[in-house]
Amino acid sequence: MRLITPRRFFIFLAISLVYFGYNIAYASSDGGGGHGGPVLDLLLELVVILLAAKLGGDLFERVNQPAVLGELVIGMLIGNMHLLGVDIFTHFQQDVTLEILAELGVIILLFEVGLESTVKDMMKVGVTAFMVAIFGVVVPFFLGWGVGIWFLPDANTLVHLFIGATLTATSVGITARVLKDIGKINTKESKIILGAAVIDDILGLIILAVVSGVITAANQGGEGIGSLDVFIIIGKAVLFIVGAVVLGAYVLPHFFNLAFKLKVKGGFLSISLFICFALAYIAGQIQLAPIVGAFAAGLILEDVHFTKFRERGEHTIEELIEPIAVFLVPIFFVRMGMMVDLTTFAKVEILGFAAVMTIAAIIGKQVCSLAIFDKSVNRIAIGLGMIPRGEVGLIFTGIGAKLVLDGNPVISTETYSAVVIMVIITTLVTPPWLKMSMLKDDK
Repeated sequence: MRLITPRRFFIFLAISLVYFGYNIAYASSDGGGGHGGPVLDLLLELVVILLAAKLGGDLFERVNQPAVLGELVIGMLIGNMHLLGVDIFTHFQQDVTLEILAELGVIILLFEVGLESTVKDMMKVGVTAFMVAIFGVVVPFFLGWGVGIWFLPDANTLVHLFIGATLTATSVGITARVLKDIGKINTKESKIILGAAVIDDILGLIILAVVSGVITAANQGGEGIGSLDVFIIIGKAVLFIVGAVVLGAYVLPHFFNLAFKLKVKGGFLSISLFICFALAYIAGQIQLAPIVGAFAAGLILEDVHFTKFRERGEHTIEELIEPIAVFLVPIFFVRMGMMVDLTTFAKVEILGFAAVMTIAAIIGKQVCSLAIFDKSVNRIAIGLGMIPRGEVGLIFTGIGAKLVLDGNPVISTETYSAVVIMVIITTLVTPPWLKMSMLKDDK
């Protein structure tokens, strides 16, 4: 069987993109003609994005890197084809329908992340993981804030705060995969890392909700944003999470008992998606990010609610959601890559911004080790395991790019590119560093 070499990959990709790109250009110039109308343009866009996402993801996985990086990089290539005189993909970035599909993708992604953990799991990891998470959020936040002040001295303080927020989260999926691959998933270090990473996500989402809420309030009410407003936003975020947990404990069991009696096909999946979308909608209505609601929905859907469905022979919710995620999530990451302007990489100040931000991101998570007093624990490995920002950092950045403050995006094109570089580097360096640290005692 012949292997797909990088050369064959790029030849195939180039031919495919040119072919479908030509058809997109033809459809656009023809006014979306044919019997399908405007949907034909969208169908061709999906063909290009899904093909590119899978080929890019495959190439990166062949070199033991997360597929999400391949999707991001391939999106960067598609979004900057105009630099080579190829303009057939330029309208991808302005397609509202494609943007909506990408937003649904990130909601499903956070729903999946929430499903991977439960409230009980977080309570089991103990005080150590909680302290690691606190250090892993607070220190990167203030380091990111400082980097923003240094490189963007004329920007609004809220912009600096948002840059700090992008450094708080941890991509638990990337670290979990490395630990599983090296057979260390059940070690004490792994339990601390994974528990702290989940708590990190919750704290990071609360910070995101607070900063986004303050920015939204600033746009609506001018300069008068005081401490009371901040505490109100924090209160809403905390009450929402707590309310969701209470909902999961006392309401959902009765809800799923009623759903079990439904005879319609696909009722289990539909009810689960209803909870996800409903909480995402409520979060958005109270000026929190919809992804906060999606994450909370996944968090409260514990296995105990699904016992009767499994006994009846139905698939788990994770299995049912996966095909939807396979379709929608790559659209989000490819589109995120398309929003990167590669010309900014030629600016020395942007590369310097990205370099300092990356250093702050790495140091900020290494400080986590200070929260561990047990000398038998590999503290360096725990700090390394918390480094990757991955998809979570991209989600934060994407939200910032849409928020407007004083008539300008909170995350500008230049800052967006710098954050993407940081995300790529922290994601690339973590697997080899973590592997070396976790296996050094086995030699």
